[in-house]
Amino acid sequence: MVYDPSSDIQDYLIFGEFGGVNPSITDSSTFTFLSPEKMQEAFEHEMEGCFLYSRHWNPINKVLAGALSRLEGSEDGLVTASGMAAISAALMQLCGQGDEIIAHRTIYGGTWALLKNFLPRFGITVRYVNILDLEAVKAAITTHTKVIYCESMSNPLLEVADLPSLSRIADQHALKLVVDNTFSPLLISPAKLGAHVVVNSLTKFINGTSDCVAGNICSSHDFIAQLTDVNAGASMLLGPVLDSFRAASILKNLHTLHIRMQKHSINTKYLAERLEARGIKVYYPGLPSHPQHDFLTQIMNPGFGYGGMIAFDVGDAQTANRLMAEMQKENVGYLAVSLGYFKTLFSAPSQSTSSEIPADEQKAAGLRGGLIRMSVGIDNDMERSYKRIEKCFQTLKLF
Repeated sequence: MVYDPSSDIQDYLIFGEFGGVNPSITDSSTFTFLSPEKMQEAFEHEMEGCFLYSRHWNPINKVLAGALSRLEGSEDGLVTASGMAAISAALMQLCGQGDEIIAHRTIYGGTWALLKNFLPRFGITVRYVNILDLEAVKAAITTHTKVIYCESMSNPLLEVADLPSLSRIADQHALKLVVDNTFSPLLISPAKLGAHVVVNSLTKFINGTSDCVAGNICSSHDFIAQLTDVNAGASMLLGPVLDSFRAASILKNLHTLHIRMQKHSINTKYLAERLEARGIKVYYPGLPSHPQHDFLTQIMNPGFGYGGMIAFDVGDAQTANRLMAEMQKENVGYLAVSLGYFKTLFSAPSQSTSSEIPADEQKAAGLRGGLIRMSVGIDNDMERSYKRIEKCFQTLKLF
């Protein structure tokens, strides 16, 4: 049976307080109780339909978390104030002093810095490996390892992780596989492929309008309960609360995600094919030349394409910078970090989103100065957009 997470979201009907088709926004930080006994019970465990304090749960945040758990095919979910908050809370809940994390060598620079520079202050250390090399992953496991961490599609080289195999390795060693699915919502369902915890930056494709910062964690009922425990939960105690008005806004945008991802994918594949035909080194899993193209085709949810992210190499940092400036001048899109916006965004990872990674480690991972990462927008006429890009390449004599 073909899995279609968008249908699960479509069937998620939550009525507003007065029968509104949009759930009500509860603009309240704290909630009243009819008896002291019920308040005491709320501190001891979660009660269905009963809310204590919005740092713990707010009704609209609970609704959004439910929708996102349907998106990922998990038992439960939690929303946070940013993608980094989701990653930090999940990892700090799973790891303590003396524990180790195995992570892919090419991941988002902020995550790389969290693992390499920040978590060691709490006695949590990281071993970076090429996650595509399953033997290297196995070799890195020690008695202190607690987590294998990767991205479904790596940032920025778009390598596709073998999640079923990584899940088996994790299960064999009683580890947790934590997967960032920010680049590939709907396309890949990590929880269905064996991931124990899935995180997303809602800021990107899921929200889609670049007007807020938010994140989420999807996992088992038990793990979400651990995160929100009033006495020991990382989410509860670190306090990365998502504003209730933003939660309501994201929920609305979530219902158009399937349409947007389809258009992002169509446009990106068109651009990837055209650039590759002109001899440009292109990184896009929708191309047959991509090393994991066939594998992704086997594990992906059909109907949503191969995603809206592309990277291409124009040789060196100076050329990349000149090309991006030219593309912004020609109204291709914006020279900006982030991704998943309805307009095209582009940046040079080595100078921006991966700049936290030292130059020698960037080089070892294949992250070159001439690499441009592009989040392709949902332009109605992609041929028109491509001609603008082509003009920029011709101006710099790259074609």
